[in-house]
Amino acid sequence: MRVLHFFKTYRPESYGGIEQFIFQLAHGSSRRGLEVEVLSLSSDLDDQSERFDNHTIHRVRRDFEISSTGFSLRSFGKFRRLAQQADVLHLHFPWPFADLVHLLANVSKPVVLTYHSDIVRQRMLLKLYAPLMRRFLGSVDRIVATSPNYLKTSDVLSGFAGKTEVIPIGLDRDTYPPYDPSLQDKWPFLKGKRFFLFVGVLRYYKGLHILLDALRGTDHTIVIVGAGPIEGELRQHASDVGLTDVHFLGAVSDDEKVALLNFCHAAIFPSHLRAEAFGISLLEAAMYSKPLISSEVGTGTSYVNVDGETGIVVPPSDPGALRRAMDVLLDQPDLASKMGTAAGQRYERYFRADQMIDRYLDLYQRLLSERSSTPGRAGTSR
Repeated sequence: MRVLHFFKTYRPESYGGIEQFIFQLAHGSSRRGLEVEVLSLSSDLDDQSERFDNHTIHRVRRDFEISSTGFSLRSFGKFRRLAQQADVLHLHFPWPFADLVHLLANVSKPVVLTYHSDIVRQRMLLKLYAPLMRRFLGSVDRIVATSPNYLKTSDVLSGFAGKTEVIPIGLDRDTYPPYDPSLQDKWPFLKGKRFFLFVGVLRYYKGLHILLDALRGTDHTIVIVGAGPIEGELRQHASDVGLTDVHFLGAVSDDEKVALLNFCHAAIFPSHLRAEAFGISLLEAAMYSKPLISSEVGTGTSYVNVDGETGIVVPPSDPGALRRAMDVLLDQPDLASKMGTAAGQRYERYFRADQMIDRYLDLYQRLLSERSSTPGRAGTSR
């Protein structure tokens, strides 16, 4: 079976949450014998194909970007050629440009769409995009939500419930480097401290400004890993409120991230808007058996982190609640340890990559079987 993924960014140029999801699925599917290809846009490559890990990646130049939506003229022809050779097309929402490319390609292959998030911020553009979005969502064979929480709370998905199923994101710990305790020496300012760790792209919906407000008047140590468009703003905010034990480490290597995940006391994930649809970084911390702090935004974050079991879930945009949650995990180390153990057990029960891959491969096969048994739908183009 040959599967083509199409998304605006992918490794090794970009390492966000959706890219991690596609990598985990592509890596695991390839190990099961599937031929997996990923087509994405590039800021500096015209047209390149190469092996990456155990699958093939194709990159075409991004011509311009509007409201985080990349556009590429080359992608129309490239997608059509690759799609004609594939058995299943796997697309990822939201990326309005992909809707257009797929509809114009007019290739009749089963289409799986992983629905990662509603469109939250671009309200005006959403009004213009809504007709195309509805047509696109209506055209795909199956929509996959990444958690039951998101399926339940998404107004968009409620209109397509009959073709939507839930497959939680899963991670394969073997794709992460082994823990190297000696890397702790890179951060001597953390020695002897029980610190809270945030990992993620520094974006508006991550709630880090709320976290910084929560630290006023405390001596809590926070480590912020990642880069992004609001990094300068956050650094200035920390300075303005007089925080001296907040450490911005920027982007780190996978080895360093694993060391910090093992080294930290707990993970904190204060995202306060629905744009945070799942929280792969939160799941990574659970995989390393760390207690979790997150906010209730009606999405997958509260499917990963169960309040009172794997950590503490607080109301969004509430600095006082965040501060009290940190106080609890610092003042009650036995409780923190118990929650960390429960987080690791929940990862093993629900979020292993092999479980996710089993369900996607079953979905691919079901769609191919449906196509082969439906007269007039087995061709390569409409």
